[in-house]
Amino acid sequence: MILVTGATGTVGRALVDRLTALGAPVRATTRRPERAELPVGVEVVRADLGEPDSLAPALRGVRKVFLLADGPDLPRHDANLARAAARAGVEAVVKLSSGRVADPTAADPVACWHRAGERAVLDAGLAWTFLRPMGFMSNTLAWAGPIRATGTVGAPFAAGRVSVIDPADLAAVAALALTEAGHEGRAHLLTGPQALSPGELVATLAEVLGLPLTFTEVPPSVAREALLGHGLSPEMADAVMALRAASLEPFAATVTPEVERLTGRPATAFRAWVERHREEFGRG
Repeated sequence: MILVTGATGTVGRALVDRLTALGAPVRATTRRPERAELPVGVEVVRADLGEPDSLAPALRGVRKVFLLADGPDLPRHDANLARAAARAGVEAVVKLSSGRVADPTAADPVACWHRAGERAVLDAGLAWTFLRPMGFMSNTLAWAGPIRATGTVGAPFAAGRVSVIDPADLAAVAALALTEAGHEGRAHLLTGPQALSPGELVATLAEVLGLPLTFTEVPPSVAREALLGHGLSPEMADAVMALRAASLEPFAATVTPEVERLTGRPATAFRAWVERHREEFGRG
């Protein structure tokens, strides 16, 4: 049995679909099982990484775990799961980490949270695999509203470039790590095929969607206020802004061949990702 945490999110759902297609037995955790809407055959259980007592039942009979946590509580949540998994006799944990961890100079909150999370898995004595993506193509879906409303996308740090990855590629690698031997003790830095700036992302969206989109650089203070307006806490908003600022650093533009090396096919280009998600931008 494979346990997938964060199963209703972008990466977790893609992984559940992938594992199901492979015929692997999957148990998925969510805080609201009644809203999960996961494939038939997936066992859905309620569990919360912030509630250690909820984890033991979810881990019963589990061989491997996909660990996905985020936010300021990530180190504590990873530690809760790692300790519970060790007590339950789980063989290995595949943790969704961050590419920021691979940069030894990174000291922003996201890098620190994930370093602590990785350390918690190591301290629990579990076999481990760490997946470290640089950024996600799916984050551009946050622009869908402005694209429909005004045709203008605003973002800070226009000169920044990030080698964003298709979450489906990340799920494919995670599925391999969860179903095959040979990934234990490895940290995979996972990227898309090229590093792109916000303006280049918007230009590709315009071409594929057939819309006259405009990109505008906004001051970081304005971008932070927008995050607060969407309900993020000040701590989380500061972490997101630090992550965005990190796009100005050369490391954020690192491109690796890991997706192709591991899966046998090239990493998905952003244009191809947009073509698959036209409907979500209102262009079916």
